Amino acid sequence: MTVTPLGREAPPDEARRCHGGHAMAWHRARATARAAAGPPRPAGSLPLAEALGHALAEPLTALTALPAFDTSAMDGWAVAGPGPWKPSGEGVLAGGQPGRLAPGTAVPIATGARLPSGARAVLRREHAETDAATGLLHDRSAGPGPVASGRDVRPCGQECRAGEALLPAGTTVTPAVLGLAAAAGHDRLAVHRRPTVELLVLGDELLEEGPPRHGRVRDALGPLLPPWLRRGGAEFVGRRLVPDDFGRLRAAVRDSSADVVVTTGSTAAGPVDFLHAALGAADARLLVDSVAVRPGHPMLLAALPPGTDGRPRRLVGLPGNPLAAVAGAVTLAVPLLRRLGGHTDAEPLRTTAATALPGHPRDTRLLPVRRTGHGAAPLPFDGPAMLRGLCLADGLAVVPPGGVDAGASVEILEVPGP
Repeated sequence: MTVTPLGREAPPDEARRCHGGHAMAWHRARATARAAAGPPRPAGSLPLAEALGHALAEPLTALTALPAFDTSAMDGWAVAGPGPWKPSGEGVLAGGQPGRLAPGTAVPIATGARLPSGARAVLRREHAETDAATGLLHDRSAGPGPVASGRDVRPCGQECRAGEALLPAGTTVTPAVLGLAAAAGHDRLAVHRRPTVELLVLGDELLEEGPPRHGRVRDALGPLLPPWLRRGGAEFVGRRLVPDDFGRLRAAVRDSSADVVVTTGSTAAGPVDFLHAALGAADARLLVDSVAVRPGHPMLLAALPPGTDGRPRRLVGLPGNPLAAVAGAVTLAVPLLRRLGGHTDAEPLRTTAATALPGHPRDTRLLPVRRTGHGAAPLPFDGPAMLRGLCLADGLAVVPPGGVDAGASVEILEVPGP
């Protein structure tokens, strides 16, 4: 074993030669990350309460018509035949099973209650007036002629018919999807398994508590990245701090059982940047080695040897600077994870630049922006090591080389919320 002057195991010469290649264009790097995913993770059935955030593995099909029967859209009176009507019965509440309504009669009804058979419409409570002399119910809002059939009624099947496909496979299960699935009769959903992710935070200089001191700094990415990756579709299985040591980094990469290993730092060519060497020693295959984007250009994507179960594994190497790491996450990690999880690619979100958005002369720039009434406006504190601007941002503007003029269209990447 070769030992460095600092007492660390040094990579063999052939492992040192893993680094190389030209920076890949930003859009091509994202496409490469998606393609590197291969087929989505296997599908399974989960109760509704556990399916949030997964991707549908098959189309969501209605098990019933919605509504399943004619229902009242308003509080008021279910009426049969032309008015005036003779009030009848104690009323129909949601969940009740009303009997038949004879012509010329009306019965009180609540919003959402099933319409009695024989009823033709619902007379809103505020439109109903009872004649004190005859006890008959009149429609005080109506002009000449009878109440229109179907007024203030939600007809059976208005939203969908039984057997109708409601959402395609690949749709992300959101709270709204859970509600629709429940309304359509589902107790469980067929969804893809989330890809597992382990985070390796690299560097001797990182502290886990307290303020920076003695030349060391706080680890900002350990708290930041796990929720970001979960929002990207990951099942987060752990975080490890790994010192600047070739042997320990090689072992951490080799021994991880996660579908995707995400590392922070060590992606450049500094004296203790051992990631390329560790990947070479692990027989990994570099798919992306530097991206033409600022911040974050020294990011990488590698195919690792399959795990013990034969599943393919991937490694995403993020730069160590916080905003640069975020740029790497949205460029490589999130597209990879979403494709592994079976999620359909969303249409790019575009808006107008409220002011000119400064760009890099040659590379794409990911710029924290805030949406205003006039479009996206750039935020200060956008350096590679800064997070203050990101905290105020609604998104990251994808600024092509040379910048974007005020009033021009620009793509916006989502910044996850709580």
